[in-house]
Amino acid sequence: MPIGKKSWIIPDAYIPPKSSGSLESHEAICVLNRNQETVHLDIHLYFEDREPIKNIKYEIHGNRTKHLKTDSLHIDGESVPKGVPYAIEVTSDLPIVVQYSRLDTTQSENALMTTLAYATD
Repeated sequence: MPIGKKSWIIPDAYIPPKSSGSLESHEAICVLNRNQETVHLDIHLYFEDREPIKNIKYEIHGNRTKHLKTDSLHIDGESVPKGVPYAIEVTSDLPIVVQYSRLDTTQSENALMTTLAYATD
């Protein structure tokens, strides 16, 4: 039986603009593909005051996981800016599971947040 959904939303994405200590502030989309086949992802990024960045493509082989640091998401020279709130939409051609994590090291007391994305189908 397939595990997961084909459409996921992360409404509260944000890369902290600074870091302290030896760890860098970052965030990641963690995807689990439990299918035998390769899954094809289509990622869209939505902002408060500018047009979305759409159609970022990734593939994840069958029975694999992929951790995509969001600062690596780019297309046509556009990428996620630090210090700007945005939302993420992940769609796929097969069911997957999507988790979101953010490490905030702006203070010496690091903060880690992680949650399952919201499945829309």
